Amino acid sequence: MKSASPARQAAVVILLATVIRLILAGGMGLGIDESYMVSASHAFQLSYFDHPPISWWMELAIQRVTGLHGPLIVRLPFIMLFAGTSALMYGFASRLFGARAALWAVIGLNISPVFSVAFGTWVLPDGPLDFFLVAAAWALSRAVGVARPELDAEPEPGFWPLAGLFAGLAMTSKYNAALNLLGALLFLAFDARGRRALASAGPWIACLIALLVFSPVLIWNALNAWVSFGYQGARATGIGIHPLRPFIVWAGEALFIAPWIWVPMAWLLVEGLRHGADRRARFLALLAIIPVTLFSVIAFWSARKILYHWAAPGYLMLFPLLGDWVARLGNAARRWVGAVTAGTAGLLTVATLFIAAELSFGIVPGFNALFPPGHSPELQAVDWRSFRETLARRGDLDWPDLAIAALRWYDAGKIAYAIGPGVPVAVFEGDPHEFGITTPPQSLIGENVLIAAMPGSEAAIMRRYAPRFRSITVAKPIDITHHGRVLLKIPMLLGHDLRSWPAAASR
Repeated sequence: MKSASPARQAAVVILLATVIRLILAGGMGLGIDESYMVSASHAFQLSYFDHPPISWWMELAIQRVTGLHGPLIVRLPFIMLFAGTSALMYGFASRLFGARAALWAVIGLNISPVFSVAFGTWVLPDGPLDFFLVAAAWALSRAVGVARPELDAEPEPGFWPLAGLFAGLAMTSKYNAALNLLGALLFLAFDARGRRALASAGPWIACLIALLVFSPVLIWNALNAWVSFGYQGARATGIGIHPLRPFIVWAGEALFIAPWIWVPMAWLLVEGLRHGADRRARFLALLAIIPVTLFSVIAFWSARKILYHWAAPGYLMLFPLLGDWVARLGNAARRWVGAVTAGTAGLLTVATLFIAAELSFGIVPGFNALFPPGHSPELQAVDWRSFRETLARRGDLDWPDLAIAALRWYDAGKIAYAIGPGVPVAVFEGDPHEFGITTPPQSLIGENVLIAAMPGSEAAIMRRYAPRFRSITVAKPIDITHHGRVLLKIPMLLGHDLRSWPAAASR
């Protein structure tokens, strides 16, 4: 390995990491967000409620091609795409800092938990977002001539259309790509070559191409009362002063990235913004700065929960800087970094294999017994197959007009994935997300509806929905089981003949 070129070493890292992700993907059921994405819509649309369409199209396409929807199958495009992201990262970082730095950038990307496990394996919009962001940054670096000095790189205006294409695809993956693109605009405004480029047609052609690629999302939102933009924009609402929350958000981001990766990244980000910084460092720092800082600023005043992975697109741009920093360390310091890297990779690998083995074979006797019913961590990581098995055993799936409703979108996602596309699943309370578009409660008028009566009092839920049905009765509860142990007992109600649904309760 030591005698191999950095490119070959990077290829080995990518291959080994991909194999481990495949094992994890085949060994665990779909998580909450994944179950929701796979089950909430069974049709190609211009866009969707939560996110733009590319991740939805990817999982729908693999299901149509294979006729299967098991966890490994629907995750496969995302795993392969992350291997592509790693390869792109190598090429991008090599252009900026050289092959040795590029190798360390790839290693860092593949041992960072949020990128390697979550974005590199799961059915989430962040996987395609990362791929297209790195591709867009690479094309932009070609367009404005950002490269290591020995390349003597000049701006290549022919790359502007490609930068626009990748930027549009990034936006069509996840909305927060716009934050990186604003950072790109900052770089063009502050960089001498960038300002000259702004006076040419190239950047504006790129913008038009990006807008054209993103236009299906705009059309879908215009036809659906701008619900997606409204939902995402509302995350910054709510007034309150929370002086400690920005630090909590940064701490959470550090945990997700890995603290020993996050700390040098934060320092390199600041260094890249200082006056007189290397042009390559400023390029990456400005691409990163808005997503890294914005959500912590929002946390200061917003009453809404800030999720730590939202800032990840900013940190993605810092991996080439991290790789360059490691490559420039002295031999003793680099050996120390190598030991930390090997330990992190080993820990991540062991944790991944343990999760897959525990979920597949139950290797820890009595693991679920350590938690009260409904609180086992396995509940989110296993598919609720026993829900469908119970309905099939009772003969409920033979009813021609059966529908199912949950009171929360994430319960609906787990149930709908277990049931499959043959039975409509709706959400009766709260924000139904995509279910409110694909299966609004009004579409179930005249049907019998099995209601998953949680959370809350079963009797209170029954009273709440009794006026909507011709009659409503208590049905037998359904147990969610795994390795022979009950993880969750779901109380069920059966509403006979849904008669009405108030317009005010619909989206």
